[in-house]
Amino acid sequence: MCKEKITVYCGEGKGKTAAALGYAMQFAAQGNSAIIIQFLKGKKEEELELLHRLEPEIKFFSFARFEKDFTELSKEEQEEESMNIRNGFNFAKKVLVTGECNLLILDSFLELLDNKMVSEEDLEILMNARSEDTELMLTGKHVNQVLQKYIGKIYEIHAE
Repeated sequence: MCKEKITVYCGEGKGKTAAALGYAMQFAAQGNSAIIIQFLKGKKEEELELLHRLEPEIKFFSFARFEKDFTELSKEEQEEESMNIRNGFNFAKKVLVTGECNLLILDSFLELLDNKMVSEEDLEILMNARSEDTELMLTGKHVNQVLQKYIGKIYEIHAE
């Protein structure tokens, strides 16, 4: 496994997703393909519409059904959204196994680990599924201890 090809943008500050998207745009400008899978942020139609204009070089997926962030949902809605998150996670594994892109960004993935929506065992499976040719980028607030051994670069973003 090539640790250099796993990057994390983390911290309490804003801009982690923007940094990852900027990297994806630079990456695509060099003739590479990128897939972004967003978790927990809700289904924001205006943002999705704009991001879909970047296709086919950058493909964007959100498995969210509701427009609100996960934390703003009712218990029942959270249960339903958890199944959608699981579908997104399984799609991410498929992308890594098939080498469907050169860069896979899992936006807000670190929160899935923090909230135990993805187990450490699932994390290990995901990390080991990645082909050597695929870069993986994760965003979120905190880096899980188990994840540390896989990461090549960590960029911390702080609010001032």
